[in-house]
Amino acid sequence: MSTTCFISDLHLDPARPAATRALARFLDRRRHCVQLFILGDLFEAWPGDDDDSPLAAEVAGLLRDYSAAGPELFIMHGNRDFLLGDGFCASTGATLLPDPTVIDLHGEPTLLMHGDSLCTLDSDYQAFRRSAREPAWQADLLARPLARRRALAAQLRAESREATSMKSQDIMDVTPDEVERVMAAHGVRQLIHGHTHRPARHESPAGLRWVLGAWEEQGSAIEASANAVELIYFDIIQ
Repeated sequence: MSTTCFISDLHLDPARPAATRALARFLDRRRHCVQLFILGDLFEAWPGDDDDSPLAAEVAGLLRDYSAAGPELFIMHGNRDFLLGDGFCASTGATLLPDPTVIDLHGEPTLLMHGDSLCTLDSDYQAFRRSAREPAWQADLLARPLARRRALAAQLRAESREATSMKSQDIMDVTPDEVERVMAAHGVRQLIHGHTHRPARHESPAGLRWVLGAWEEQGSAIEASANAVELIYFDIIQ
């Protein structure tokens, strides 16, 4: 039976080797999938495709071996790894997807997103997102030395943690009106996204919304076949 898999928000980082080991196990156990979609925030931070860290090489190797075995691999930017580019994707055999993207999921038009653009009440973040997605802004950043970009990424993560601690949960969740607007604009009745770290299946007048969780103490994935779509969970062994 043809199976399509989705994951998001792994936030791979040298300080969290358990998540990288969990990715290796996940890929090994899902070689039957015909397609794997990684919907953003594969890495906790990505300073550019010239990243020569051991983690970057290890993850690229895992994904390259997986795609070489047959499954199609697709990667979407998240809010942490928006500098990930064609170079990394070429090294892994992946295709870089725009956010949003509509696919045919076993006959059901399905909208794929990272999910951060749906959190419209978080106006400060949305302003940063607009700037960070500008090609000129990214080109200026990528022109800086790798060490400087790594330091800037650490600074941005620290600032993000501080800002998040002062925001309500409602502000950091998706805005229902925006979900309905985006689904209607793309003519779909099914949406899959991550970002909020709140794995769930939501039904609304707009249709069905699946949310992938972060790979923290517990990871999650979606497995879809012609017969069913299922949100599954697994432990991240520390």
